[in-house]
Amino acid sequence: MKIIEPNSSAEFEQYYNLRYEVLRKPWLQPKGSEKDDGDKSSIHRMIIDESNGKAVAVGRLQFNTSEEAQIRYMAVSDNYQLKGYGNIIVKTLEDIALNKGIRNIILQARENALKFYWKNGYEIIEKSYLLFDEIQHWLMVKKITTD
Repeated sequence: MKIIEPNSSAEFEQYYNLRYEVLRKPWLQPKGSEKDDGDKSSIHRMIIDESNGKAVAVGRLQFNTSEEAQIRYMAVSDNYQLKGYGNIIVKTLEDIALNKGIRNIILQARENALKFYWKNGYEIIEKSYLLFDEIQHWLMVKKITTD
């Protein structure tokens, strides 16, 4: 396994395809709904299975302010879940944020991912929005330090 920053069009195609397959397609959302205007100014990371060249996990770090960043569009391929790849993406994005002086990271967790983020040190702040009229999200936060 190798973690990369997608740069080429082929890498970004895999990156966005995984986001679509995991986060949009199961709810019958159109292709393209896995992207937004924040992609251009955000930092992206992807884990590639070197044995087959396929993307297995992705995540995005968006800078909201000079003190706060947000993890968005976390996705792990079904065949690779519960193997630590999501943890690697989260930790990598946290390290990038920390190196840029960020001390607070927020995210909007789907209800089925609350335990995952809690195990990664995130705390629930409040119930937030309902995506596609059925996927409850929760605002979570983590303070990061150099300790």
